[in-house]
Amino acid sequence: MSTAPGRLWLVPSPIGAPDEADQVLPAATLAAIATLEVFVAENAKSARAFLRGLKLARPLQEIEMLEWNEHSRAEDLPRVLAPLLAGRDVGLISEAGCPAVADPGADLVAAAHAQGIEVRPLIGPSSLLLALMASGLNGQRFSFAGYLPVDSGERGAPITACERRSALGDETVLLIETPYRNRQMMEALLAHLHPDTRLLVAIGLTLPEQRIIMRSVRELRADPPELPRTPTVFGLLARRIAQPAPLSAGPAARNPRPGRSRNARQRRP
Repeated sequence: MSTAPGRLWLVPSPIGAPDEADQVLPAATLAAIATLEVFVAENAKSARAFLRGLKLARPLQEIEMLEWNEHSRAEDLPRVLAPLLAGRDVGLISEAGCPAVADPGADLVAAAHAQGIEVRPLIGPSSLLLALMASGLNGQRFSFAGYLPVDSGERGAPITACERRSALGDETVLLIETPYRNRQMMEALLAHLHPDTRLLVAIGLTLPEQRIIMRSVRELRADPPELPRTPTVFGLLARRIAQPAPLSAGPAARNPRPGRSRNARQRRP
């Protein structure tokens, strides 16, 4: 008789310090984490620091920790999936915020679905949704463009593309950057966006030093903020561009044979 697979629990972690978990994770999420004996993380050391802050009843030495990150390869998947296929529940932990969102854990989630493994997301902080909530930008239609190119000379085109997408669809576009490149990201956005585009800078969400800046590009160029090396979400909403109206079909297109019904019987000469 085959063993039923375990469940893959998607475990959110604090955006800031790992010892703040009890302040940003609900009781039901903390209770679910406490039942797990196996975890998959981007970095085992930081994941253990997060779990240590939860003050679990189970000693950390008894918890099995596997790594899955941007350096992992497809051939590593069987090793990571093995506990699940053996019937054990596994927790997938992100370095910060929600797993599998701008996170290599998405590959593991996809593999779990392919194996018929149940995936259970837990409630926790999402910097993207928190930023969108606090922005006042269009929350009815939005997208996430991820990271921009590292090379400053290659950032202009994708920024312009994001702004045009926003303008054509009345769509909020969210972006993120590695904290130590926040300043370069801000400089690129101010250099390439239209002055009337509204720009969100959400700094250190859920942290005591949280700041949410919402201004036009014109205003931010006049008084650019100093950005710390803290996790930051950027968002933009451009002035809407009306879509061109489709060309209407002329009389000939509506009735290709003037004076005749389309269903009229053809006469032979």
